[in-house]
Amino acid sequence: MSEILERAMSLHTRLETLRDEHRQLDDTITLLCQTPLDDELALRRLKKRKLIVRDRINLIERMIAPNLPA
Repeated sequence: MSEILERAMSLHTRLETLRDEHRQLDDTITLLCQTPLDDELALRRLKKRKLIVRDRINLIERMIAPNLPA
């Protein structure tokens, strides 16, 4: 298998892993917001992690399919 194909496969695998993590963080944040005893520090940390994951997802998506001029 060529190195380029292997790298693309690795990026797709990482992308799916990050998307799963993002969904899990979103679910956890939603549940935490619904609990009467809010843990603000935990909530802030989860939201920050979710933003970091979203940034990594966007980066990998751009690497896989860069914007090419028409």
